[in-house]
Amino acid sequence: MSELKLRQAKRILSKGIAYGRDRNLKPLAIVVLDPGGHPKAFEREDGASPGRYAVAMGKAYGCLMLGMGGSAMMARAEQQAYFMAAMNGLFGGRVVPVPGGVLVRDRRGQIIGAVGVSGDVSENDAAAAVAGIEAAGLTAEP
Repeated sequence: MSELKLRQAKRILSKGIAYGRDRNLKPLAIVVLDPGGHPKAFEREDGASPGRYAVAMGKAYGCLMLGMGGSAMMARAEQQAYFMAAMNGLFGGRVVPVPGGVLVRDRRGQIIGAVGVSGDVSENDAAAAVAGIEAAGLTAEP
């Protein structure tokens, strides 16, 4: 099984932030998690509110715990609100089921982590995560 390397996590951060700056997005917070939901790397831009870490973490953590990207989690929450509420309860309220949480897969399709981005609208957050993941040579599942 491959592992998400620190150098890859740092590249995800730098390219995700660069994506946001190139598009004049609001200041972003980006967290990269290992497959167990533990932070591998984190960065919060100047001007991003301090609570953005918790939101980014919840987006990425939910992806890992449920094995789906943020867009799929949001669709599931809209279709089965009771299920998502139960899942959030099981995981201590740590799941944020909206775009901006993105699974990271290796070349064989194995989940090796997740990225959470918060700061702008959810769709822009997700695009920044995808840009970072792809720049690291990995596959994104928003």
